[in-house]
Amino acid sequence: MPDIRAALGLSDIAVGGIFTAQQIASGIANVPAGFATDFFRRQVPLILTFSMILVMLGYVLVGIASWYWLLLLASVVIGIGTSMWHAPAFASLAARYPQRRGLAMASHLTGAQIGNTTAPVLVGLALTGFTLGAVHWDGFDWRTISLLLAIPTSLTAVAVLIKFRNVEGSDSTPTDLKAYFAAAKRLVSNRQVLALVGLQAIRQSVHQSFQIFLVLYLSEELDYAPWLVGLHISLITLAGIGSTPILGILSDRIGRKPVIVGAMAVTAILVSQFLWIESGWPLAIALGFLGLVLFAVMPIIAAAAMDQTEKGSEGSSIALMFAGGAAIGSAAPIAAGAINSEWGFQGVVVFAAIIASSGTFLSLLVPMRRAG
Repeated sequence: MPDIRAALGLSDIAVGGIFTAQQIASGIANVPAGFATDFFRRQVPLILTFSMILVMLGYVLVGIASWYWLLLLASVVIGIGTSMWHAPAFASLAARYPQRRGLAMASHLTGAQIGNTTAPVLVGLALTGFTLGAVHWDGFDWRTISLLLAIPTSLTAVAVLIKFRNVEGSDSTPTDLKAYFAAAKRLVSNRQVLALVGLQAIRQSVHQSFQIFLVLYLSEELDYAPWLVGLHISLITLAGIGSTPILGILSDRIGRKPVIVGAMAVTAILVSQFLWIESGWPLAIALGFLGLVLFAVMPIIAAAAMDQTEKGSEGSSIALMFAGGAAIGSAAPIAAGAINSEWGFQGVVVFAAIIASSGTFLSLLVPMRRAG
């Protein structure tokens, strides 16, 4: 993002707008993705394959973008692609492991955490290059890296199509459209599910607002090299690789609510500490501790939503959570951009801490039925 920002001359609000557009597109696409997942459960491999193809096309568009509106379009395509992964993936796990949803979804998100941890470092090194004795490499520019991302995404699309032919839980498909839409109507009027949608929006708003402008702070204010920026960003999810399945197991055993309330409260506290921790080892350590909860609580919120969902409408439940979360939280990146322009990164920290605190209070008020 710092390189793209410099190349295209983007303001803080324009940077936030990229991620707002991605969230809105993701939210809209979740609705048909949820319907397709529930009603065509046997076609889940095709949905996942199409998801990866869209992500691939999105990064190709990023690689050729020379003006802001094409970059915005690319972000929309990526948002649609990623959203079409969530509903079928989460719904298949929920149908297969109804009594261990917390662990199943946490394990699924652990894979995402591994990617979120390794990718920033690898991309940072690819941007920076290296010198090793007589060997010197200047690295790739951001356009080349974006185009190269078409390789792993296309390979993933092929692998999913070949390997995921038999999907568990296909027997939970509703028998007819009338029954399905009746279940969907009950779902959208369920106050617990709607409250969990709000919690997902809060968590996502904190994560995106903080991380987007942390990248710019590290690059532009602290003048860190791209590989060092990537290393710091990877710390936000590194600890979550271990904590996510632990939180999932705890939520299955003691209930979703204590885990969600605790994680949101700790997030608010840990985000607030960046008001006085500005650089060096303290910054790296603080980011590592934040990684224990910031992303790790997301599958627990998803599992809590699934606990309120009728059998056969798991895809719609996840779609509602991500769509509603995206719709509610889509303004956060632009708002954070305006705050960053006026008050700098510390203003963004205050903004994220306030949002996280509101999530703590909301999670205390929401009744959550135990799984099983």
